[in-house]
Amino acid sequence: MADNKFFSSPSVDVIEKSTKIIGDIFSKADFRIDGQVEGNINTSGKVVVGNSGNISGKLNCSNADISGKVSGSIEVKETLSLMADSYISGDITTAKLSVEEGAQVEATISMKSGKQLKAVEAENEKNSQTEKTA
Repeated sequence: MADNKFFSSPSVDVIEKSTKIIGDIFSKADFRIDGQVEGNINTSGKVVVGNSGNISGKLNCSNADISGKVSGSIEVKETLSLMADSYISGDITTAKLSVEEGAQVEATISMKSGKQLKAVEAENEKNSQTEKTA
């Protein structure tokens, strides 16, 4: 694929509008989803859900741009962008969130970064060590 400013890897897996996948997807590649996925998507790459794209399941990725529909939990390590035509139903956990006017969101949103999670874990370990008595 030629120089592509939207994806982080040189190759992109595309699920066309006429395609329906039932099952889980595990990959390191970037994805563009214009069809339907009934299952979980777990990738270290970026996921773009087009206007006709529909995911029913858990989405776990590094970055995501969503214009279509996602029903289920979304975990994005870096930036989640919800476009004007998007519809989200479920739980969202991300470090950064961008929401365009018109996006429909029925979700619980948690803003967390990897650094914050490590700091909380270290603090919890410290507290549990000081609370112990002989």
